[in-house]
Amino acid sequence: MDFTNLIQGAIGQQIIGSAASHLGINESQAQTAVSAAVPFLLSALNKNAQNGGADGIASALGQHDGSILDNLSGFLGQGGNQQDGLGILGHVLGNKQQNVEAAISQESGLNMGQVTQILVLVAPIVMGYLGKQKQTEGLDSNGITGLLGGLVGGSSASTANQGGINLGGFEKLLDQDGDGQLGIGDAMGLLGGFFKK
Repeated sequence: MDFTNLIQGAIGQQIIGSAASHLGINESQAQTAVSAAVPFLLSALNKNAQNGGADGIASALGQHDGSILDNLSGFLGQGGNQQDGLGILGHVLGNKQQNVEAAISQESGLNMGQVTQILVLVAPIVMGYLGKQKQTEGLDSNGITGLLGGLVGGSSASTANQGGINLGGFEKLLDQDGDGQLGIGDAMGLLGGFFKK
C-alpha cells in the first residue's frame, strides 16, 4: 500500500480539491498543508506505537476498517467527519497538536483554524488507510508497530517498497517542547521536492 498516493495520487488530489473548496483556499496552499499533514500524523502514530500505544492504535483501527476509502467522495462531500477527526487528533497528537498546526501554518500560509480543518479532514482517511492494511494483512499490535516503523523511517529499501517516507525531521518536531517555532523549516525542508510538484 503506497502512502504517497494519499498526497500525490488520485486520493490526494480528491482530498486537496475538497479542502480547497470547503475552506475557500487555493489548491497550492491545500496541497502544501495536506502534504505535511499526512507525514505528521504517521510520525505521531509511529511515536505512539513505539512508546507502548500499539494496542490502542490496533483497537482504534478496528473502527477504521478502510471502508471510508470505498466512498471517499461522499466523505469529502460532507466535509469529512468533524467529531471523528478531532478525536483522532486528540489521541494521536495530544499536546503537540499546536506545534504541528503552527508548522503547517507557517509552511502553507494558512491560519491555524484552516490547518485544524485540514487535519480533521485527513486524519480519518489516514486511519482508514492503516485500517485497511491491518485487515488485509491480519496485523496485530506488533505488526502495526512494524508497519508504522517501516513507513516512517525504516531502511530505504523497505520504505521504498512500502511507499514510505523518511520522516526524521517530523519526529524531532513532535519531540520539541517549545512553541513550535524552532526547527520547523528544517523539518519541512526534509521533505524536499518529494511532495511538491
